[in-house]
Amino acid sequence: MLNLKDPSLLKQQCYINGEWLDADNGETIPVTNPATGEIIASVPKMGTAEAERAVAGAAEAFKTWKKKSAKERSVILRRWFELMMANQDDLAVILTSEQGKPLAEAKGEIAYG
Repeated sequence: MLNLKDPSLLKQQCYINGEWLDADNGETIPVTNPATGEIIASVPKMGTAEAERAVAGAAEAFKTWKKKSAKERSVILRRWFELMMANQDDLAVILTSEQGKPLAEAKGEIAYG
């Protein structure tokens, strides 16, 4: 398994309309480390119904988002960036483990935003 300071960062559900969800049919897809062949996680095998709910949820959320000022949006996005940087090491380990890219490249990708 992955050695993470905060294991809760490795999600094995999909975020749809404010909720972490499994696939309606309960099926999952293994996530394999390409360097070792080790299965590091599994993710829901979402289908059309879940995709449609995700699109509908995003459209609904956009109604509120588009009313926010540029300053309000920038505060939210800045906070998101700060959280990513606070968890950069763990996020880089996750990226490296699921994609096989070098750790330094993964850290750079996170810092880039």
